[in-house]
Amino acid sequence: MSIVVTGATGHLGRHVVTQLLEKVPAEQITAVVRDKAKAADYAARGVNIAVADYNSPETFDGLFAAGDKVLLISGNEFDKGRPQQHRVVIDAAKAAGVALLAYTSAPGSLTASLVDDHRATEELLLASGLPYALLRNGWYHENYTENLAPVLEHDAVVAAAGEGRVSSASRADYAAAAVAVLTGEGHENQTYELGGDVAWSLAEYAAEIARQTGKEIAYNSVPGEVLQSILTGAGVPEAFATILVGVDASIAKGELVVDSGDLSRLAGRPTSPISEAVADALK
Repeated sequence: MSIVVTGATGHLGRHVVTQLLEKVPAEQITAVVRDKAKAADYAARGVNIAVADYNSPETFDGLFAAGDKVLLISGNEFDKGRPQQHRVVIDAAKAAGVALLAYTSAPGSLTASLVDDHRATEELLLASGLPYALLRNGWYHENYTENLAPVLEHDAVVAAAGEGRVSSASRADYAAAAVAVLTGEGHENQTYELGGDVAWSLAEYAAEIARQTGKEIAYNSVPGEVLQSILTGAGVPEAFATILVGVDASIAKGELVVDSGDLSRLAGRPTSPISEAVADALK
């Protein structure tokens, strides 16, 4: 029996594999990657490496075995039909008879178009009859803190989220929840709504950056169409800019406040605060 992680060299996947190595022997872990060279550090530690691509169904033939636990990390190719990409993994997992397929989805409260691919994938997974775990991940701290450069350049956080709040958490927090599901028992056919312990507003985020940098940082709440123009002007593809503007509209409506407590319960500890992510990014 292996614990198999797809997208294992991605941002979230790296946290998952690193934390798995603290829990189980390396030979029980299989990292599924598109580029074997990027997984050289895993191989050096004894992790099994499988090369496969969501866009090439044949690469998943025989990859899984009966009894495996699989983490399907959602793809990031928004223009390539993600539900059909994910179906490749689900079909291969069903053919093998895996013990559990966990999928990184999006909160049930979210109505933005970002969730459409996730809901379609959830439907495919439930229809497959596989034992499943839906890890409905909320927003990541890093979605903001990895984009601090323009904030610091213009001394402003610009968003179309109004006074809405976000209960984000770090990738490491969400990875800890996934690892708990993959290494624990009793998670079959469960849905977990995952979010950080503390919700914050964009105004509070701007104030935190100001506190840590000593600069005056404003929060500029703009209409969605203005944010769309700013994003596309900065080189963000039109379709993805539309998705991001839609997420801000959802934040304004309170849809990214996830207060179930599932994340800290699964992780076995409180989630990390946004202040910690800001500090890490400023380093």
